[in-house]
Amino acid sequence: MRNPDPDLAPPRGAPPLDDAARFSAIARRDRAADGLFVYAVRTTGVYCRPSCAARPARPENVSFHPTCAAAEEAGFRACRRCRPDGAGLAERRAEAVARACRTIEAAEAPPALSDLAAAASMSPFHFHRVFKQVTGVTPRAYGEGKRAARAAEELRQAGTVTEAIYGAGYGAASRFYAAAPGRLGMTPTAYRKGGEGAAIRFAVGACSLGHVLVAATETGVCAILLGDDPDALLRDLQDRFPKAALAGGDAGFEAVVGRVIALVEAPGTPPSLPLDIGGTAFQQRVWQALRAIPPGRTATYAEVARAIGAPSAARAVALACGANPIAVAVPCHRVVRGDGSLSGYRWGVARKRALLDRERGPADKP
Repeated sequence: MRNPDPDLAPPRGAPPLDDAARFSAIARRDRAADGLFVYAVRTTGVYCRPSCAARPARPENVSFHPTCAAAEEAGFRACRRCRPDGAGLAERRAEAVARACRTIEAAEAPPALSDLAAAASMSPFHFHRVFKQVTGVTPRAYGEGKRAARAAEELRQAGTVTEAIYGAGYGAASRFYAAAPGRLGMTPTAYRKGGEGAAIRFAVGACSLGHVLVAATETGVCAILLGDDPDALLRDLQDRFPKAALAGGDAGFEAVVGRVIALVEAPGTPPSLPLDIGGTAFQQRVWQALRAIPPGRTATYAEVARAIGAPSAARAVALACGANPIAVAVPCHRVVRGDGSLSGYRWGVARKRALLDRERGPADKP
């Protein structure tokens, strides 16, 4: 999710990079510059990515080309070390992780880490590290999230809770019950009945962006909703948990609401709230990636899709952002369109712009 250096990634329509910026990128072996240009070395007859680990060439022997095709037309061949004419290292890793995710999703029982690593042609240690870098979670956590999401679906359809547990691939009921509160925010039986019997506290407070509704289970905050009408926010919460026992928060809960309001007023502050994030395994991957975007920065839907190892799922990422029930603490306001413009925000584009302006501060505003 790293944004290119502004000296190396001028906005669309800007003049081409100058040689000084290109040489600087090569000296840093900056992967953010990969794809912006390639450089060729006359003495070796090869062309490379800016991030190539090869020994630096003398400047007088270097020429720059906008594409691989242009370098080859000039008589140079692709470097065998950095393979500029193939997928980049980040892309290859993302593809390997995406294949592993599909394997995990299709398996009835969690695949062994060694098997996943072997399929990706990596050592188990290296694969584990790469998987977490790409998805934000470990292979085991991803598998558990997928099984929990499958169990949630089974709970809606199966005749009994036991059938749902085994249908989701849990070898023992005890393992599912141990993980259920953190995944569902309530017991499996209550979840299956639309939240029946679950206790959810809530309160509505005023902030500079209108009103904010905060709701929490025993596990953590399960909803932060923004809007102009407190009654509409409460109806939204009731629609999410139609059979839950909703109760106004006590004096102690007001402190939680105060922390949420402080986060809305200063969204760049790292949230210190326990969260009860439900959702499908894919939604959880997206929401985890959103929390990795630094305050004051933005990422496109396509960049988030690549970050979770699903480069073709930009539209699905947008849908997951729209389904996010926890405003600001899960910062879907930091995701923008490919051209940098602000896209739809379930709590209003004006609020999205205000949150981004607060994070960036006066010095960063255009």
